Amino acid sequence: MTFTRNLNLIIQRKNLDQDQMALMLEDIFSGQITEAQIGAFMAALATKGETFEELAGAARAMRRKASRIQTVSKKVIDTCGTGGDSSGSFNISTTTAIVVAGCGVTVAKHGNRSISSKCGSADVLESLGVNIDTDPEVVEEAVNEIGIGFMFAPRFHGAMKYAAKARKDVGIRSIFNMLGPLTNPAAASCQLLGVYAPQLTEMFAQALKLLGVSKAFVVHGHDGMDEITTTAPTRVSELKSGLIRSYDLDPIEFFEDYAATEDLKGGDVELNARITRDILNGDPGPKRNIVLLNSAAALVAADAAADIKEGLELAAGALDSGRAKEKLEQLADFTQENA
Repeated sequence: MTFTRNLNLIIQRKNLDQDQMALMLEDIFSGQITEAQIGAFMAALATKGETFEELAGAARAMRRKASRIQTVSKKVIDTCGTGGDSSGSFNISTTTAIVVAGCGVTVAKHGNRSISSKCGSADVLESLGVNIDTDPEVVEEAVNEIGIGFMFAPRFHGAMKYAAKARKDVGIRSIFNMLGPLTNPAAASCQLLGVYAPQLTEMFAQALKLLGVSKAFVVHGHDGMDEITTTAPTRVSELKSGLIRSYDLDPIEFFEDYAATEDLKGGDVELNARITRDILNGDPGPKRNIVLLNSAAALVAADAAADIKEGLELAAGALDSGRAKEKLEQLADFTQENA
């Protein structure tokens, strides 16, 4: 059996090519593989260590099984990250997505409920009035008409059910924890992607390149956050025109001082929703600043800003004018009306 043969290669610490990994995932997603085999696959691959070719191959298989949405705009961005950074921060990437949409960029936000934190993107959006559990057709319409939509992972990636029990039973971080940001159902052409470890930035950028993403920032804060942080420099691997460049981005270039980690803390769903509302209502401070910085990078990735400085100005304008808040209200109204 091909799955067993490829599993033995992984156990021997041999790397697979994209096609070999895609075949393994297709077998899993078709329900042909036992939970014991899936568990062995997860453990062996995690022990060997994933390569960017393996990530891309797995993502291709998952994309093929997903429900897809078609976008009118050719420039669509996602701000989905891996999560798993244990920082306890508020929902920075979700708030960023709303601000970027307020700047006029089409956003197809991919996400799920909380896995390792108290509050995932789906949780906070639901608390903010968005109906997250809508049909793909409704999400497609929201993206194309409003300029922002939320793709709730369980609605779009039904085949993941075949790996669910093995993932829960084995209980380790595996390749399945990495695939969310690489499997956007709208095939977003540009991304701001936070990862939970610094060594992953270049690997994910290489995977995005293989998957056809045109421009991306893959980021990991030196404080451990899977965001562009404001408490320390951030490791960035930038994908642009087929080339990848890695460097450190220092927030001190844009703000007077570093933020304190405590200033970025979130909590439960209610608290995180309130934080997002406060930012959208124009409240100043470190929480606003980190959203501005991440929004600026997303705007550069989407070719809506020439550089971070211009992106900061555009993001601040979307907040101060109320355009970002209006986008959230439009999304909430639309998804409730089309439930």
